[in-house]
Amino acid sequence: MMLNPSVGLPDDRKSLYPQSQSSAYKCGDKTSPISVILVSSGSRGNKLLFRYPYQKVAECPSSLSAKQRNPYVLNTSGDELDDQDGDSRFSDIILSTILATKSDMCGKKFELKIDNVRFVGHPTLLQHPPIIQVSKTDPSPKREMPTMILFNVVFALRANADPSVISCMHNLSRRIAIALQHEERRCQYLTREAKLMLAVQEEITTMTENGSPQSPFRQILPKCKLARDLKEAYDSLCTTGVVRLHINDWLEVSFCLPHKIHKIGDTYIPPEALERSLKAIRPYHALLLLENEKTLLSQLPLDCSPALIRLIKTCSAVKNLQQLAQDADLALLQIFQIAAHLVYWGKAIIIYPLCENNVYMLSPHANICLYSPLAEQFAQQFPGHDLPSMLAKFSLPVSLAEFRNPLEAPTQEAQLIQMVVWMLQRRLLIQLHTYVCLLVPPSEDEPGLRDEDPPLAARVGGRSLSTPSALSFGSPTSSDDMTLTSPSMENSSAELLTGGDSPLNKRMTETLLASLSEHERQFILNIPAAQNPEDLRMFAR
Repeated sequence: MMLNPSVGLPDDRKSLYPQSQSSAYKCGDKTSPISVILVSSGSRGNKLLFRYPYQKVAECPSSLSAKQRNPYVLNTSGDELDDQDGDSRFSDIILSTILATKSDMCGKKFELKIDNVRFVGHPTLLQHPPIIQVSKTDPSPKREMPTMILFNVVFALRANADPSVISCMHNLSRRIAIALQHEERRCQYLTREAKLMLAVQEEITTMTENGSPQSPFRQILPKCKLARDLKEAYDSLCTTGVVRLHINDWLEVSFCLPHKIHKIGDTYIPPEALERSLKAIRPYHALLLLENEKTLLSQLPLDCSPALIRLIKTCSAVKNLQQLAQDADLALLQIFQIAAHLVYWGKAIIIYPLCENNVYMLSPHANICLYSPLAEQFAQQFPGHDLPSMLAKFSLPVSLAEFRNPLEAPTQEAQLIQMVVWMLQRRLLIQLHTYVCLLVPPSEDEPGLRDEDPPLAARVGGRSLSTPSALSFGSPTSSDDMTLTSPSMENSSAELLTGGDSPLNKRMTETLLASLSEHERQFILNIPAAQNPEDLRMFAR
């Protein structure tokens, strides 16, 4: 059975990167927003403060009059936006009217579908205290209520966008809204930015009436920090899928669109499948960072958890998560949580620890071009080696033990590990796994398994994979040296065999036998080797 090395999970563990495309969706423009819009509502009415991408103003005089009728039109058929589902044209007045909702809708998910465009946002009510102003001529304080009552950061999506994409966009809109609401209460940041945007719009409108057509949103960008933040969020969603904003250079807003990060070829992994896979992480898995330690640490926020930094500095492809928890002096549950966090953000992948029994082969999605950018990076990383020749060695399934040469220096083995790790990080290799099942022949009164009975491997194997004694199986014996060690039965079962009749060993054997039918239990106990308690415990192991 072939699995992607970036997962290392068997089928019953819901692979993070399934090879089957039945549970994945085609990756395309449906995961990217059409536009980001900021609207407000207050005592002066509804206002469209900013939108990006802004519409290009045609230079041709024949089309100028048509453009001037709707200067802030949402046009998905122009050069900047390519919407194959059709055109949707809305004036700025219409957008501000339909997107600036009533106060009773604030704090809830906003979703509106018109023609082939779906608007998603999180309208937020501003509840800041009134502004107290003192005049030199009139010393008595006067209370001035803020003009803005609510605002809404809206993402325009295609109407047929996947529900998971819609949910993610609403999540980002809510995060930005919370940050803006906080800064408005602290220093009236949103009010200042809104006044600046409206002032630029009025200035550009006056110039347009005098015969100098310009886009007000183009002029707002260099003058308004909030507008640049919204533009950066849009560009990040359309490219990497990772958004990192610093609202008012104070509050950080971080967001990850998993559809852009977790994909294989032209397919992306649904978030619900990703979440199921993250719950399937086990102590015998390993965490492989996709970037080097220095680069990853530089991307962390200043107030990140010290445990995250400790894990990154301790992480190694030859350590399983249980060994990683011991070396980093962290709880195993905390290691699981941090590992799932890094995988979700596309900073790491789950694999099996590298050992000489691991079997790898070339991934069907690998780029095997002679002059690809990956080939150049490989040559720079490992002088004297070229990527096509290295990939050719994995054209057929091969174990890492076949690369070992007792006459070579230990440094060459360490370099081999680094090259395999480099290829696993780029998903150029996949790991192959062999699974062994025990099939008990049916009894005479039971000619076959009933349809409602699951197979023995499903009832026993799934349970044994999660038992504490299986934590170190299949992992190297050394947690510090970058060497390939075959997982021997003595080392991997040391805890199991130590103590003989320990409560853990007895409980494991009882659990195994209790999960079997009477016929299966008697069949196993009638085997001569089952009379030896150590052999029976090893079988349960």
